[in-house]
Amino acid sequence: MKLSSPIKISYNNLMASKFRSFLTILGIIIGVASVIIVMAIGASAQQLILDQVNGIGSNLIGVLPGASNDKGPPASVFGIVTTTFTQDDLNAILQKKNVPNAVAGSGYVSGIGTAKHDSTSVSESYQGVSASFPVVEKADLKAGRFFTQEEDAGLARVAVLGSAAATDVFGITDPIGKVFNLKDVNFTVVGVLDKRGSSGLNNSDGLIFIPLSTAQKILLGINYLNFARIKVDSLDNMERATADIAYTLRVRHRIKDPADDDFSVRNTAQALETITNVTNVLKYFLTGIAAISLLVGGIGIMNIMLISVNQRIREVGLRKAVGARNRHIITQFLVEAIFITLIGGVIGIIFGIFISYLASVIINALGYSWNFLISFSSIMVATFVSAAIGVIFGLYPARKAAKISPMEALRYE
Repeated sequence: MKLSSPIKISYNNLMASKFRSFLTILGIIIGVASVIIVMAIGASAQQLILDQVNGIGSNLIGVLPGASNDKGPPASVFGIVTTTFTQDDLNAILQKKNVPNAVAGSGYVSGIGTAKHDSTSVSESYQGVSASFPVVEKADLKAGRFFTQEEDAGLARVAVLGSAAATDVFGITDPIGKVFNLKDVNFTVVGVLDKRGSSGLNNSDGLIFIPLSTAQKILLGINYLNFARIKVDSLDNMERATADIAYTLRVRHRIKDPADDDFSVRNTAQALETITNVTNVLKYFLTGIAAISLLVGGIGIMNIMLISVNQRIREVGLRKAVGARNRHIITQFLVEAIFITLIGGVIGIIFGIFISYLASVIINALGYSWNFLISFSSIMVATFVSAAIGVIFGLYPARKAAKISPMEALRYE
C-alpha cells in the first residue's frame, strides 16, 4: 500500500467533517502554540536578566545578608530581612589590608515613597547608594553631578534622578537645582543619569538615588544594608577577592565555621550560574504546564478517531473483504491521526512564533531590552511531540478498527 493512499483518504475524511476536524485540530494548535510561546518568552526573559547582570559589570562581587547554599540564592532574595550586614562591614571590605583587589564598593538600601513637585505627585522607588556608585555600576551622568562622600557622611538632602524619574517628577523642565519632596523630606536635584535600561523586572531609569546614610537614617530608620557590590581590579582576581571578603566578614562576625555564615558572597560568574539555574527551573516548569494542553488535544484526537471507527465499520469490513490486512487498517487510522496532529502542529508553531514576536514588540515598546528568541530545538520538539501524540492517541482506535470482523462489519447497519 502506497503512503499517498492513506494520506489521500485522511484528507478526504477531514474534508467530509470540516467543523469537527477543525475543533480536533484546534486542541493541538493551542497546545503546540502554548509550548512555543512559553519556551520563547522564558528564553527571552532569561536572556534579559543575564544581560542586565553582565551590563553592570563582569568584575563585580555581590555581598548579601543571610546564608545560602552554593546552588541557591540567599534568604534576602525572597524578602526575608536580615540585619547583620552593616556599613562598617563594607568599610572593612574596602580596606586594602583586608581585600587588596577591591577598587570600589557601594552599599544599597531601597524604599518607595511619594515624590512631589509643584502639582505633580507620583509614587517612585528610591535607592540609597554610596558616593562610589557610578564607578561600581558604570552609571554615566546626563547632566549635573553625583553626590560626594562628604554629602553622604553629612546626611545631605541631595538626589540624582534616573532618566525616567526626572521626567515623571519634573516633566520637560530641567531638574538640576530644583527641589522636590520625598516622604516629607525636601531634596535638591544635583544630577540626572543617562538612560540605563531595565534591570530584570525593575526599570532602573525610574529610580531616585540618594546618599546611603540619608536613606538609612532619615527615610528608613535602619542601620543595616540590603546588599553591597564590590568592584574588583581584574577578572583574574575574582576568586581571591571573594575568599578575602568572606574571611573578612567571618572575622568581624566572629564566625569560625563557614557553615555558620550569616552572609553570602557571590561573584558575577556565580550569580549568572544561580540565575540560570533558577530561570531554567521556572522555564521548564511553565513549559510542562503548557504541555498539559497537548495532552488535552491528544485526548480529543483519540475521541474523534473512536467516533470515526464507529462510523466507518462498513468501510473497514469492505476493505478487509477485498484483501486488506490488519496492518493496513492500523496504518490507515494511524496516518489519519498523525496527519491531524501534524497539521495542528504546523499551524500551532506558526501561531506561537507570531504571538512570541508580538509579545517582544510590546515589551520593547514598554522600555525593556527584550530579544525575540525562537530556538530551532523548540520547533523540532513541537513537531516531534505532535507526531508522537498522533501515534500514541491514534494507536488504540487503530487497533480497535483492525479487530473488526469482516462478516460483522458487512452486516452492520
